[in-house]
Amino acid sequence: MHQDLTIDVGGSPMPSYLSRPDGDGPKPAVIVLQEIFGVNTEVKRIADLLAKAGYVAIAINYYHRTHPNLNEPYTQEGLQHGFAAAGQVSRATLRADVAATIAWLDAQPFVAKGKIATVGFCFGGSAAYVTATLPGLRAAIPFYGGSIAAGFPNGEPEGLADTKDINIPLLLFFGGKDDFIPAEAAKRVDETLAAAGKEHEVVVYPNVGHAFFRESSSALNQSEVKDAWERVETFLHKTLA
Repeated sequence: MHQDLTIDVGGSPMPSYLSRPDGDGPKPAVIVLQEIFGVNTEVKRIADLLAKAGYVAIAINYYHRTHPNLNEPYTQEGLQHGFAAAGQVSRATLRADVAATIAWLDAQPFVAKGKIATVGFCFGGSAAYVTATLPGLRAAIPFYGGSIAAGFPNGEPEGLADTKDINIPLLLFFGGKDDFIPAEAAKRVDETLAAAGKEHEVVVYPNVGHAFFRESSSALNQSEVKDAWERVETFLHKTLA
């Protein structure tokens, strides 16, 4: 079951895509944080994948204040448009959007109250990191977040600056051949979280690049995608039980 809806964030309607599993009874929920390109077919595919695994999944459009209809192709021009939109997003707006989504989910009878995680991809991976400071979340899964160990597109400091305020388990994925995120960045993320005593796991697949989980790339990365999804399912089962 899936539908389009909006969630109010301080008077701004945030377009969202909801995908629910079959069956009665409240289920844990996962907030899906989009790639830089918008809430597109790929983001909805991931929400549906999570619903098939038994989770209420909701993909939110955190561009709703400035680019509510952004849906860019995976091209160089699309990337430029996506970066321009991401440049209008701040930690404060991301946290407001995710906090509003947590409150909306907790108010739904089909959601197991208090059992909510996030998963984010690309810039959404960075969003998952900095919103992991919010109350009401049980876990966060950032996939190849380029602004975790580098500055945000709007000029704000890297996500690692917020590490001390994270108090939930993290599962982070990176590609060893990522053209956007150097190998040293993934290492620094791991070391920073470890030094801060945060519960986490950093998984680096040496032979894949950026966006390896995307459907258009997954045919080349079948073993890594399979392993990553199994890790995601295990992690969510553990943290949202």
